[in-house]
Amino acid sequence: MTGAFYLRLALCLSAVLAQDVAVANEREPVAASTVDRHITVAGRERGYRLHLPPMADRATPRSLVLVFHGGGGDPASAERLTRFSELADREGFIAVYPEGISKNWNDGREYSYSGAFRDEVDDIAFISALLDVLAGELPLDSRRIYAAGISNGAIFTNYLAARLSSKIAAIAPVAGSIAVPFDAQFAPEQPVSVLMISGAEDPLVPYRGGGVARGRRGQVIGVEAAIHKWAAANGCVGAPRSGGLPDLDSADGCRGFSVTWSDCRHGAAVALYRLEGGGHTWPRGVQYLPDFIIGKVCKDFDATTEIWEFFKTHPRPRDGATQP
Repeated sequence: MTGAFYLRLALCLSAVLAQDVAVANEREPVAASTVDRHITVAGRERGYRLHLPPMADRATPRSLVLVFHGGGGDPASAERLTRFSELADREGFIAVYPEGISKNWNDGREYSYSGAFRDEVDDIAFISALLDVLAGELPLDSRRIYAAGISNGAIFTNYLAARLSSKIAAIAPVAGSIAVPFDAQFAPEQPVSVLMISGAEDPLVPYRGGGVARGRRGQVIGVEAAIHKWAAANGCVGAPRSGGLPDLDSADGCRGFSVTWSDCRHGAAVALYRLEGGGHTWPRGVQYLPDFIIGKVCKDFDATTEIWEFFKTHPRPRDGATQP
């Protein structure tokens, strides 16, 4: 046999061995881990925190939940407040906590306090690039990319979904509405399921709309106006269902009510949880500032669990399909 034959044989054996190693790596168990990482977008270094749940293999497609911190916050504070990483370990999804420039998101408002707005930071490009990077490294289910956030992060979540509806399946903004003047350009191309949670006595992002932080940080439209915008954009038909949420903690000074549209294009759903007595807070989260500053924390339900239950039943429809 010639030397060329043995060379070809060696190359074939190497290819088979490499394939076996790749399959073994896909099946290798992955322990839960959290790591801070960076990518460069438009010449600017951007940070994010990545939490991987325990995984029996690396091949099974996973849901991804993006969690956006509020103004002045950071990925670590968003992780502590929402406890999405703890839930990810139990439910098997991937949690990612992006970091805003100067601890703020460019969310469609216009106000000089925000470094992200002053510097014309393109946070949509950041998140789009981040999703592309993660899809190249992790077993993501492209039909199950979700986003949640609080305050500035919630306003940005509305902005992100409206601008990037081709990638985002569902959102859950907490204590945040749609920004002014972006509301005039609000026109998502594809349906996005929405669960909006807002305290009716929020002293910082007013439930009925107007100036944020008493007018110092731009404006938003009212929460009910925002949820009706989403219902119209998603092609929801018929009257929404209304009802009360269980009052599991009568001592919290809060009572929840829901409004839900379920007959929407491509199987999308739109829901509002209005929390009478609730403030600028994460339900069943910590009272991170005194209630005379941010209002009360509602304890009748766990927002993190409620959001995930909504997310996992509302993927994007398959290509060419009309239902999920």
